[in-house]
Amino acid sequence: MNRRDILKSAALGLTATALPGAWLTSGAFAAPASSRRRVGLIGTGWYGKCDLTRLMQIEPVEVVALCDVDQKMLKEAGDLIASRQESQKTPKLYGDYRKMLADQEMDIVLIDTPDHWHALPMIAAAKSGADVWVQKPISVDVLEGKAMVDAARKHKRIVQVGMQRRSTPHLIEARDRVINEGLLGDIAQVETYCYYHMRAKANPPATQPPEWFDYDMWTGPAPMRPYTSLTHPRSWRAFWEYGNGIMGDMCVHMLDMVRWMLELGWPKRIASSGGILVDEKSIANIPDTQNAIFEYDDFDILWTHRSWGNPPDPEYPWGATLYGTKGTLKLSVNRYDFTPHGPGKKLHGDAVIELDKYPLDGPDKKLIRLEQHVASAIRGHMRDFLTAIDNRTNPVADIEQGHISAASCILANRSMQLGRSLVFDPEQHIVIGDEEATKLLQRPYREPWKHPHSNQ
Repeated sequence: MNRRDILKSAALGLTATALPGAWLTSGAFAAPASSRRRVGLIGTGWYGKCDLTRLMQIEPVEVVALCDVDQKMLKEAGDLIASRQESQKTPKLYGDYRKMLADQEMDIVLIDTPDHWHALPMIAAAKSGADVWVQKPISVDVLEGKAMVDAARKHKRIVQVGMQRRSTPHLIEARDRVINEGLLGDIAQVETYCYYHMRAKANPPATQPPEWFDYDMWTGPAPMRPYTSLTHPRSWRAFWEYGNGIMGDMCVHMLDMVRWMLELGWPKRIASSGGILVDEKSIANIPDTQNAIFEYDDFDILWTHRSWGNPPDPEYPWGATLYGTKGTLKLSVNRYDFTPHGPGKKLHGDAVIELDKYPLDGPDKKLIRLEQHVASAIRGHMRDFLTAIDNRTNPVADIEQGHISAASCILANRSMQLGRSLVFDPEQHIVIGDEEATKLLQRPYREPWKHPHSNQ
């Protein structure tokens, strides 16, 4: 048996006897250190710490390495993780993920970097022999995503994408209780939307990056922009150079949720329009307003976002509404509501908050800005990931599913950019009859970084 076979046997034995998370407070189910999965994290910001500490709650892993280009953030994460590990050991700290992967033999690598840094570390981690958790959207261009799927399959790695709506307890309940029971009847249309005022509004001057922050490495393959106070740590989403706007950040969750619930694959046609229609003063270059249509055989999935004005329904500022012949189902990260047409029972469910089982979620809300209503979903997603690793099966948010959802959102942005609808061929990875759009499926990389699709 090799080390990973031994780990699988130990994990299966632990799963059979332990209550998830019980070891964290009592230590009763702590596995021997030699049989624990060795874990590394690339990207120690807000969500990196959220993901890693939720994993640590459900299995006594050993976190052996952390990587970040922000040395202050890295040190803070190291201290936090040391305080949570049974061994009390501080993980080894790295500023370059390549050195971390070369130095450490890891069973799991979590990638919680900005979007433009998802593809290269994920592929490198898969090549190293680790199974990978990578945050959404998996890529900033379509062919990055294809290269990531290809790498996972080539190296036979399990890759879970951080699209945890698929593991959200109240959304699983809504799917089972409403959709699978046929209470909606025939679905005729789906609306997805986000009305959060989340687009950066500031216009700060260019400055020198802090001495503890390696801006060149942080920029990596993306175009080099002047550094401003919006660049790091979180407002980078305001810029096309690093992500896919609100479409790639928020639509990808809701589109993926609907695809999962309704068992949908690639859309047949994608069209989008929008732009900066209201807030023209901010340095942000992503749209403040955007609409999209994802066409499927029996109905369309519509997307709307605007980072101004009020939401039509204040209870659902970010979510999805499924319209059926027998009723309407509204879904969000906080709740769901089913309303029948005519006689019938209204149904409601709320997000599962587990402070009684996981009391550390309370302090974490202050330490790492944990969204308590999402913590149970992350834990469920991590459990699914570990089960997939043990059984060598695809997790619920397998890398291919992540590719479909991310690429669909990227194609919507390309449609908006070009001013026409796009028909994508997922077998050939081209836009049918549109050479200009096909060229936009891969964006240039800044030297010396090489696009992973070009290296295949």
